[in-house]
Amino acid sequence: MRNFNNWLKSVLIAEILDKVKERRREVTVLDLGCGKGGDLLKWKKGRIDKLVCADIAAVSIEQCQQRYNDMRRRGHPNDRTFSAQFITADCSRELLSGKLRDPELRFDVCSCQFVCHYSFESEQQADTMLRNACERLRPGGFFIGTTPDAYEMVKRLEASDSNSFGNEVFRVSFQKKGVYPLFGCQYDFSLEGVVNVPEFLVYFPLFEEMAKKYNMRLVYKKTFKEFFEEKVKDEKNKVLMQWMQALEQYPPDERGQLASDSPGEYDHAKRIAANPAARRPLGTLSKSEWEATSTFASQK
Repeated sequence: MRNFNNWLKSVLIAEILDKVKERRREVTVLDLGCGKGGDLLKWKKGRIDKLVCADIAAVSIEQCQQRYNDMRRRGHPNDRTFSAQFITADCSRELLSGKLRDPELRFDVCSCQFVCHYSFESEQQADTMLRNACERLRPGGFFIGTTPDAYEMVKRLEASDSNSFGNEVFRVSFQKKGVYPLFGCQYDFSLEGVVNVPEFLVYFPLFEEMAKKYNMRLVYKKTFKEFFEEKVKDEKNKVLMQWMQALEQYPPDERGQLASDSPGEYDHAKRIAANPAARRPLGTLSKSEWEATSTFASQK
C-alpha cells in the first residue's frame, strides 16, 4: 500500500511539473510538511531548479537534508541537482516568508502531502498553513496535496456500531459521532501497528472557500480510487506502477507472498482471475488495503 500511495504521488507531481514547464524554464517548489524527504527523488526526476523543504520536526528535517546530501553525492557529475533550503517550522503557526534565504523567492508549486489536515485543529492554524502554501506562489502556480476524505470517514463512522472503524490494516477512532465541528474535529488514526496519531477532519468545501482568500481556485479533485482509475489508463503510468511495484501480483509466483493471509482478502482478485479473458498476472491490493486508500482524496 505504501508503494501504491507513492505511485499516486509520483503521477500527481509529474503531471503538475509538466504543466508548469509549459510556461516556465526554471521551476521552484515548496515541499510543505516534507517529513524525512520521501519526495526528493520525485523532485530530482522532475528536474526542478530550487526546493524549499519545511517540517515541524527537527529530526525529520535533519534526515531530509542528509538524504539530499547523499543524493547529490551519489549522482553523476553531469547530473543537475536542484538547490535546496531546509526549514524547521510549524507551518500552521509560523510564517515561512521570513525564514527564506531569498526574501524575493516565488514558488511555482507547493506540495503538501498527507499533512495539511493536521492544521485543521483551529481556524487560525488552517489559515496560516494556507497562507504559507499559497501567498508566495507565482500567478498561475499550483498548490497540490493529499488529505483524508472527510465524507468517506464520517460515512464509515456512522455505519459503525462503535466510535471507530477499520480493518487489519488501519483503524480510525473518534471520541463520539454525530457532531463534526468545522475545526478541531479530532480522530486517532493508526496504520499497520504504527502508534496512533491525532488528526483532524477537513471539510473540503470549507478548505476550498478558505483558499480563495489567497486567490486560489480548485481545478482538480479526485479520490484515490478515482485518480487511480483515471491515470492507470496511461501506458506511461502503468510502466511506472510496475517499476515501483505499486500493486501485488495475483496469483503470486513461487517466490511471492501476498500481504495478507486472512480469508476473503483477495476474493475480488480471485473473481477477476476466474475469467479466462482476464490479463495475468493481475495487479491488486488486499481488500483491507483498498479500503484504507479509499479514505484519501487528492487535489490540486
